[in-house]
Amino acid sequence: MELISQRSRELLKALIERYIRDGRPVGSQTLANDVSVPLSSATVRNIMADLEEKGYLVAPHPSAGRIPTKQGLKFFVDKLLTFEALGMEEVQTVKGQLDLSQGADNLIGITSNLLSDLTQLVGIISLPRREQQLLRRVEFLPLSGRRVLVILVLNEEEVQNRIIRTERSYTASELEQAANYLNKLFLGKELLEIHAALLSLLCAERENLDRLMKTAIEVANMAFQGHTARNDYILAGESNLLSFVEPFNSYQLRKLFDAFAEKQGVLHLLDECIKASGIQIFIGEEASERGFEGCSVVTSPYSIDGQIVGALGVIGPTRMPYHRVIPLVETTAKLLSSALNQTA
Repeated sequence: MELISQRSRELLKALIERYIRDGRPVGSQTLANDVSVPLSSATVRNIMADLEEKGYLVAPHPSAGRIPTKQGLKFFVDKLLTFEALGMEEVQTVKGQLDLSQGADNLIGITSNLLSDLTQLVGIISLPRREQQLLRRVEFLPLSGRRVLVILVLNEEEVQNRIIRTERSYTASELEQAANYLNKLFLGKELLEIHAALLSLLCAERENLDRLMKTAIEVANMAFQGHTARNDYILAGESNLLSFVEPFNSYQLRKLFDAFAEKQGVLHLLDECIKASGIQIFIGEEASERGFEGCSVVTSPYSIDGQIVGALGVIGPTRMPYHRVIPLVETTAKLLSSALNQTA
């Protein structure tokens, strides 16, 4: 990313703040009136033209003002944003909603509505992750009628048995070799991780897999399906997106609601947040890659007894008020963690 001068930074910051507030292109005269250092409209136009050339601004229409690009918004959030600490009244509002007497499950359900109400955007929270299930050993035993008994040894000594129906019959030797292959490859791995790896192999290299690998992957994929259902999440305030007519055309809205219904993109994003620490911000292309075209997403993990168990956040248009949303998400995550620790 190219370096820009301090004066250009100040103008970019002022332009984006006005754009977020008004939702309209910003002209040079308006921007000249916004900055603290007196500048002529001609000087402002030159700086805006330079910022446009560097990819931070774009003119949506000839002779119109400028709006920030996704690159400009990313630079603004990373380098220029001034955060507003939540006022005591807002902090007390969040604390008051997270009433300890309501129990952990209700607290989590309330949180997505709370985030939506306070931001007028979409609130989201993932349900707490269950305890990890680490594979210690798997065995497959053939039964009659294309059925296979799956014996899973998980964590330290937990044993689970289940019967699956396969697409074809497998011999005892085939199943033994498949189990040995899986035990060697995935010992100590988490079942969700194993299932994802199996699906990836099956999709990407189906034609190149030898018979042993294909048998192992096909049987294990069916065996692990019942044990790897991902935790769900709770959304609130999806209809708030309808208020942002310009940032969201009907095609974008349709794709976004499809992503909500499909769930995989949402869960993957929340998983990313759980694995990271602190606030995560996805803007423009970063959000689009995860199924949220035309959006920005702000997330933060929450924890119980110091262990991260889920993530919460806000989804909205790229011109969301980041200066307020980011500290709100961060504070809510901390207060929810505190409340859950007291109910545990």
